Amino acid sequence: MSEILIKNADTILTMDDTRQELTGADILIRDGQISQIGHGLTTTGEVHDASGCVVTPGLVNTHHHLYQTLTRAVPGGQDALLFGWLKTLYPIWARFGPTEMFTSAQIGLAELALSGCTLSSDHLYLYPNGSRLDDTIAAASELGLRFQPTRGAMSIGESDGGLPPDSLVEAEADILEDMIRVVDAFHDPSEGSMCRVGLAPCSPFSVSRDLMRDAALLARDKGVMLHTHLAENDEDIAYSEAQFGCRPGQYAEELGWTGPDVWHAHCVKLDGAEIDLFARTGTGVAHCPCSNCRLGSGIAPVRAMRDQGVNVGLGADGSASNDNGNLMLEARQAMLLQRVANGADAMSSREALEIATRGGADVLGRPDCGRLQRGKRADIAIWNMRSIESAGSWDPAALLLAGPMRVKHLFVEGRQIVRDGHITTIDLPRVIERQNRLAMALQN
Repeated sequence: MSEILIKNADTILTMDDTRQELTGADILIRDGQISQIGHGLTTTGEVHDASGCVVTPGLVNTHHHLYQTLTRAVPGGQDALLFGWLKTLYPIWARFGPTEMFTSAQIGLAELALSGCTLSSDHLYLYPNGSRLDDTIAAASELGLRFQPTRGAMSIGESDGGLPPDSLVEAEADILEDMIRVVDAFHDPSEGSMCRVGLAPCSPFSVSRDLMRDAALLARDKGVMLHTHLAENDEDIAYSEAQFGCRPGQYAEELGWTGPDVWHAHCVKLDGAEIDLFARTGTGVAHCPCSNCRLGSGIAPVRAMRDQGVNVGLGADGSASNDNGNLMLEARQAMLLQRVANGADAMSSREALEIATRGGADVLGRPDCGRLQRGKRADIAIWNMRSIESAGSWDPAALLLAGPMRVKHLFVEGRQIVRDGHITTIDLPRVIERQNRLAMALQN
């Protein structure tokens, strides 16, 4: 039986059912779970002194495209709206292969870990040149992050009126066959699972109505979750109304894409009826504030969603539409945007942090994560409050107002992934070097 004791934390923000905050307290980890939280705890195992630190649950990332870390700040896509941005980048992504998928995923996941993230989803919806979902799953396993990859897909290419090149779309029968393969091979539904697989046709404008419906039926048969992009910007709404004769929320409902086993990315343009639909059905939302700003999509109505009872988590989104993978910055941006839209009292730093931890875990169907309480998984972030960012702060628990954006220590399932601000599980400088070589080859 292995034990780790996190000792003498200045503040522990538990995000438990009562949102308890403890001072001068300890956390005992035993075999990947939180065994005790309290004062004066002891162990014969490893001890980590958390004096001068705030301890939080590990952050949860509910939407990402990890492969895009190889295409940050691409000329031609830097100042484009969503559809124009996609048309710029699709031909570049078509040149990817398994090495690019694996390496970009390691970079993206390492970046997330350094920002305090312990659980990340990923939406991989293109598979050029022999790439498979297996490549990103292997990257997450080596790094040690808890992972929720989704088998995405595109089936409508340019010749059929879609956005992606024909070379990036797949036959729908092949898509469904591979969805079955990856779920059977990698999905672990048990509590404490390190890998759960979801099904995720890319968007209503890149696959057929039949595939959306068939994916929903398959997901329910396999007991896995569903994910896609929805109501991202005005172009998205116009496309839905022109092609389907209804708004995106109604389209999703008609095809079985609502319920507690479904979460949608962005949802910037949901109207009141759609927010009510999501609240009634338990449908989750991955809020991606920085990407929404970068692409000029707008400010998602997160305050209205939360007030109605919609489950909302944070997403970094792809690094080609964000250029960054820091989930603490994402949480701060979420807080600031709701204040811009609704007033300075619209969202507190604690609520934004709750969305980034417990909220994201609930969206991904992981009540065993995202909170620090006995019996939950030992996914723990430790933040150094003696750094310059917090100097002079009167409220150390207000991390998003005056706190570090990079974690000091990070534990996933009780295993230390970050120590003193450095990744422990992979040789990150070598991976960065390989990533830059791959990016240069794509440019040339």
